[in-house]
This record gives sequence, C-alpha cells and structure tokens, in this order.
Amino acid sequence: MPRTMLKDEHWTRLRPILLELNIYDKGNLRQTVEGVLYRMRVGCPWRDLPEYFGKPNTIYKAYQRWFRSNKLIALFTLLIKDADLEWVFIDGTHIKAHQHSSSGNENLQSISKSVAGRATKIHLAVDAHGNPITF
Repeated sequence: MPRTMLKDEHWTRLRPILLELNIYDKGNLRQTVEGVLYRMRVGCPWRDLPEYFGKPNTIYKAYQRWFRSNKLIALFTLLIKDADLEWVFIDGTHIKAHQHSSSGNENLQSISKSVAGRATKIHLAVDAHGNPITF
C-alpha cells in the first residue's frame, strides 16, 4: 500500500467541502480522491496507479467528471482561501513544442525559439508545500 496523501484530520475537513460541491461519498470517495492526488503528485499514467486506489479507469472517469464540471477548480479555489502562504514558489518547466505549433499569429508569445528548437514554458505558482495556488 503506498503512502496515503490525506491524513484523517485533512479528510474530515475535506469531505464536507466535497459534499458541498455535489461530489458524493460513495464509500470509496477517499480512495478516489487520493488516487487523483497521487497521480497529480507523481505524474504517472492513469493505468500505472497502484491497486490500492481502485481501478484506474474509475479514478480517471471521476477526475474527468470533476474537471469538466469545474468542481476541481472550485475545490482548489476554496482550499486556497485557507492556504499557508509563508512561502510562495514559481516552478517553470520547458516543454518541447511540435514543429507545426509555431504557425499562426506572430504576436502570440506561447512558443519561443531556443538552441534546442521551438519550446514553450509552463509556470505554476505553489505554496511552501508544493500545492498549487492558482492555475
């Protein structure tokens, strides 16, 4: 069994927020939420999630439902209001862009040229624990 992401103390605070967002507790909600958080933290493919979290397809479908209905954004927005902001970091990642992604309007700033070719940058503001502050 992998490390769980949520301690009981955190789950007792998070569960009412999920219910308020109409994310219903079907008995395995905690495992599903922890599966989504684990996947976000590790970055593994959905099919490589440990069995502890349940079927990867079930977790993926729940994530997609919550994402498409903006429930994840609403959840993170509610959690940010009570964030510990003693430290704030910005993480930058360079991602190689496809050769055809550079066409279009020349005023767009999303694609840049570098020695290695065309690339784009993704920046994410996070708190001291690495949790996203905003998207």
